[in-house]
Amino acid sequence: MPTPTTSSPALSRRSFAKLALASSGALALGGALSGCSQPADEGGADTEVAADGASGDTQTQVIVTMPTGAEPAAGFDPFVSWGCGEHVHEPLIQSTLIVTNADMSFSNDLATGYSCSEDGLTWTFSLRKDAVFSDGEPLTAADVAFTINGILASPTAEADLSMVDEAVMTGDYTVELHLNRPFNILLYTLANVGICPEHAHGDDYGAHPIGSGRYVLTQWDKGQQVIFDANPTYYGEKPRIERLVVLFMDEDASLAAAQAGSVDLAYTSATFAENVVGGYDLFDCETVDSRGISLPTVPAGSAWENGGVSYDAGNDVTSDRALRQAMNFALDRDLAIRHTLGGFGTPAFSVSDGMPWASEDMQVATDIERARQILADGGWAAGDDGTLVKDGVRAEFDLLYMAPDTVRQALAADFAEQMAPLGIKVNVQGLSWDDLEPQSYSQAILWGWGSNSPVEIYELNHSQGWGDYACRADETTDGYLDQAVAQPDIADSYEYYRLAQWDGQTGVTPTSDAPWVWIANVDHLYFVREGLQVAEQKPHPHGHGWSIVNNVDQWSWQ
Repeated sequence: MPTPTTSSPALSRRSFAKLALASSGALALGGALSGCSQPADEGGADTEVAADGASGDTQTQVIVTMPTGAEPAAGFDPFVSWGCGEHVHEPLIQSTLIVTNADMSFSNDLATGYSCSEDGLTWTFSLRKDAVFSDGEPLTAADVAFTINGILASPTAEADLSMVDEAVMTGDYTVELHLNRPFNILLYTLANVGICPEHAHGDDYGAHPIGSGRYVLTQWDKGQQVIFDANPTYYGEKPRIERLVVLFMDEDASLAAAQAGSVDLAYTSATFAENVVGGYDLFDCETVDSRGISLPTVPAGSAWENGGVSYDAGNDVTSDRALRQAMNFALDRDLAIRHTLGGFGTPAFSVSDGMPWASEDMQVATDIERARQILADGGWAAGDDGTLVKDGVRAEFDLLYMAPDTVRQALAADFAEQMAPLGIKVNVQGLSWDDLEPQSYSQAILWGWGSNSPVEIYELNHSQGWGDYACRADETTDGYLDQAVAQPDIADSYEYYRLAQWDGQTGVTPTSDAPWVWIANVDHLYFVREGLQVAEQKPHPHGHGWSIVNNVDQWSWQ
């Protein structure tokens, strides 16, 4: 077994070029590493010196690979997308008010305590007094208010703080968030919003961030790598891993990096999972990175409003309740996972399986005979070509997915194959987002979701939610969801989320309205060098990327 000292340092220009040749040109990194670099500090060291020589102790550094899409285009700025974009994660450079734990409970970070008013409209946070930014300036409530209000005012911000009207500093170390509606999901967002310094936030902050978090940005070579070092002014426990190097590369190049022994942790997928090389183990992270199919529940010719835009909505086939229920019972999710993910996944029954707000009533066992009976009882009968027909409507519909996503393509094709013996004809078609989005309320669509937050349970099932692509409007469900987000104590919201899914009479389960067919949660896979102990992971949300290093400060070499 290799000792920690065999862990390779960050790749130099020379070794990076060698790796590119070893992978037969597959290392598509947006430019060779020997090209121009942009260090985080104007006086920063040359790439080769910074990458190879700054730490000097490989027992306290790790090198990981991430997809090229994980590199933040606008840099490490929470005012844009760092930490809180499509793929949420802890911001590392900046501190957050609170953090989520592995069981999705909350712990304080900058906050020493917080409370909510009885009406759910005011959240008050008290702050620790020993936090300083990496430039030595103290962090106060003014910086928290500046960050929240700045995100609210930023046209490019991806953090959803739409429920907040303003943040108000009420003391040097006390801040209030004034909401426009009760919405306690705010806390999950705050666990990923990095607090920025009012005195040092400008147009170039993304490339030269200053924070109070566990790490500082030492160097960023755009399109290639980023290097973080432990923050010597950090108020918390000293990170065990003092240097984190992230290399951005395509999946085949990530495999080549592991095969070359040049990295300590390399992301991969089921396609390459059998290619484990000597000196590495396959690390399998369970996720809430779910794949499911939205089924419009209203007939064609309807309209649906979202964000001030009116969409053509409805589908004469998927609007049949019996058909939706039958497809949920007919689908063999384990078989789909074996066929498309090589077994590296878990059956999905909702958008948040295993979370505290999940409902066991969403689970369904494969039962093809029950599916046939539901269809027969619902008035569906075989036509001349074997396809089911009801009142002149054929059980035939299009299933769209966003190209070129090969996992969604494979899952869609497998779903179509499994539905065919029932007499349900599913036509699979891959489209660009621009072509798919206008049809999102009128066609069945295979989506990718997943969040360490109940936000998607709310948004996909509330009639005013931005993700209600099934066009289901139910006052009872809306009422439960609104009660859930109005609870001052987060734990009190869980039962309302469960009731929204099924209360014994109404819901979105496979035995009730069945507006979705959930298929699989996609495992996140990594090759990990022997001797590297990766700390316990929270369930990973949608998207391979920064979530794996949320707690890199707690990793260790043995």
